[in-house]
Amino acid sequence: MCGISGYISKKKLVRENAIKNTLELMSRRGPDAQKYITSKLGEKELSLIHSRLSIIDISDRSDQPFIDGHLKLIFNGEIYNYKELKNELKDKYAFKTDSDTEVLIKCFREYGERCVDHFVGMWAFAIWNEKTKELFLSRDNFGEKPLYYFLCDDGFFFGSEIKFIKSLCNKNFEINQDLINKNLFLGYKSLNKRNQTFYKEIKILENSTNITLNLNLELKFKKYWIPESRVDKKLNKEDINEIFKQKITESLKFRLRSDVPLAFCLSGGIDSGSLSSIASKILNRNINTFSIIDEDQRYNEEENIDTVTKDLNCASHKIQLKKNKDNFFDRMNELVRYHDGPLATISYYVHSFLSEEIAKKGFKVSISGTGADEILTGYYDHNLLHLATLKTSKHYEENLKNWKKYILPNIRNPYLKNHEIYIKNPNDRSLVYEEDFNVRAYATQSFKFLFEEERYSSELLRNRMLNELFHEVVPVILKHDDLNSMYYSVENRSPFLDKSLLEFSLKIPPELLISDGFQKNILRNSVKNILIDKVRLNRQKKGFNASINSIIDFNDPEILKNIFNKNSLVAEYVNLKKLNDDMNFKQIPNHISKFIFSIIGTQIFLENN
Repeated sequence: MCGISGYISKKKLVRENAIKNTLELMSRRGPDAQKYITSKLGEKELSLIHSRLSIIDISDRSDQPFIDGHLKLIFNGEIYNYKELKNELKDKYAFKTDSDTEVLIKCFREYGERCVDHFVGMWAFAIWNEKTKELFLSRDNFGEKPLYYFLCDDGFFFGSEIKFIKSLCNKNFEINQDLINKNLFLGYKSLNKRNQTFYKEIKILENSTNITLNLNLELKFKKYWIPESRVDKKLNKEDINEIFKQKITESLKFRLRSDVPLAFCLSGGIDSGSLSSIASKILNRNINTFSIIDEDQRYNEEENIDTVTKDLNCASHKIQLKKNKDNFFDRMNELVRYHDGPLATISYYVHSFLSEEIAKKGFKVSISGTGADEILTGYYDHNLLHLATLKTSKHYEENLKNWKKYILPNIRNPYLKNHEIYIKNPNDRSLVYEEDFNVRAYATQSFKFLFEEERYSSELLRNRMLNELFHEVVPVILKHDDLNSMYYSVENRSPFLDKSLLEFSLKIPPELLISDGFQKNILRNSVKNILIDKVRLNRQKKGFNASINSIIDFNDPEILKNIFNKNSLVAEYVNLKKLNDDMNFKQIPNHISKFIFSIIGTQIFLENN
């Protein structure tokens, strides 16, 4: 929706013209309106800065900072259930807009910090309370909207993007070398264990967390929501399928609330196909879909995409990936600079084309299937965790038989072919970083790494999925989706990331999550007669990805020189000569493809810092 930034600081810490420069940086997140307020607080100064992408109540009466008596608000995101909340409060408060922004500030007036318990939405917001002289900040349940912060002895700075904080501070931030090494040699799943960024002193606020800050710069953190996994044995298959259908439909219906046009990201898989089909067939929306087409057949899902769009008779926009060495490096330079760090995988380079095309066609909101894999089982190792969970149950032999028949033939990764890996050792986590460990032979530095995993559930599969949802996979997707979308002034929404939907899914008995060799068994059953069966019953998972050979021409000596330059800054971390000597450019293994992409992104990031 927007960009937010601000600070409470001694004036000497803030550069001259810093707010003006920051607003210029925020223009992509919010091209429709820009405003700020600054207040003196004794020896300190408060600034609240906002750049607006108008989605709901697009009139200027809803511009921010939004002031309501002694409260001042800046807000990035959407409160989808704002109409229902407004109806609850209308007898007590007078409203002057039709915006969710005003509903948010009225809810804070009514409920205080517990207002977040009432929200269905995604948000990062800051409210200055003139009465208590406190700044209250909050981030949504799943961390869809970003909120970074920096605290020092004389100031607290925050923003939707790291560059906003850098712009406001008269300070050079040190590169986080530990995170550079993790990104290169352990991969993206290692990046969000401790709310770190690629700058040592800048942190990202954890999902489902509030901050209260007083004028002494004392921070109080409060985790307001932690999901609990409590299986309800009374639920039967039919009830589960029907309830899930109702909940995903309701979630999508909320996320279709907008006063501007919306688009659907359609990858060809069951997640995005289900959302598109529910919107079209159940909610009667005329939809536009946007898809990436890769000529590499490992990732090409054009057949499924065409099947869905033909079934829905909807407008389909397809973007063909093309090799273009000049465009690749130019685009990578721009993306890495905007992301304030290396891109985690090729997927997010590819995703930027999707956001660009959506914006070109005049859409300001996109709908994606993020989170379904982590809530409903979507990865091949989930089958192995599921088998270990069912080992002592009557369901084990049938599930093993179906795995061997339907799943094993589709698996390319040799690490995923051992169905007993978690049965023999439930604590084995080698699969989390299995491919990335293979590139550690090229590391020039030794660095410590202790695997960390939060305890959400005693059930092996569920605990893994929740760690992927909150600490490993989804945080990386959300970060890149947000930045890629906002670079083109597009807001991204994710209907599977819904509090009520997740809490219900955690009640589903584990044996029902995967059945008859089908992952996402619940989703598949719920969208029967909605999503066309050719896609609904497709067992093969390709994922939203692309081959590095589809975007880089390794026959070009200039490209090789660029990547394997011994004077490269990344040579401090990677033995580039050894890697070059070991390379077979005609057939690049998947893990080396990922590694090379990380090297390129890291080099660009280091050059710009």
